[in-house]
Amino acid sequence: MEYLYAILPWILIFGIFWFFLIRPQQKQKKEHQKMLDELTIGDKVVTIGGIKGKIIKIKDNNVRIRVSSNVDIDFVKNAISKMEEKNSSKKKEKKEEKNKEEE
Repeated sequence: MEYLYAILPWILIFGIFWFFLIRPQQKQKKEHQKMLDELTIGDKVVTIGGIKGKIIKIKDNNVRIRVSSNVDIDFVKNAISKMEEKNSSKKKEKKEEKNKEEE
């Protein structure tokens, strides 16, 4: 019984760490990976270094981003921090398809 009282505080501390530190970090990592998997050409993104641009090419684990006219930079996909704006041309295509289906 004494062993249980000695181990119980450590189990409680681990549970608190799991709930407040480990679990949220894993959730954030999953969301970031999902965002990377959903990247498409035309999306506006921000890299880890703070460079903003528009995706013009995706190949395997590499992404080419147009920063300015005639200025393209290649990045590893994991270097993309967040997506600022989703490609709007797909939204337009979906709206056009819905309109055609309704007619």
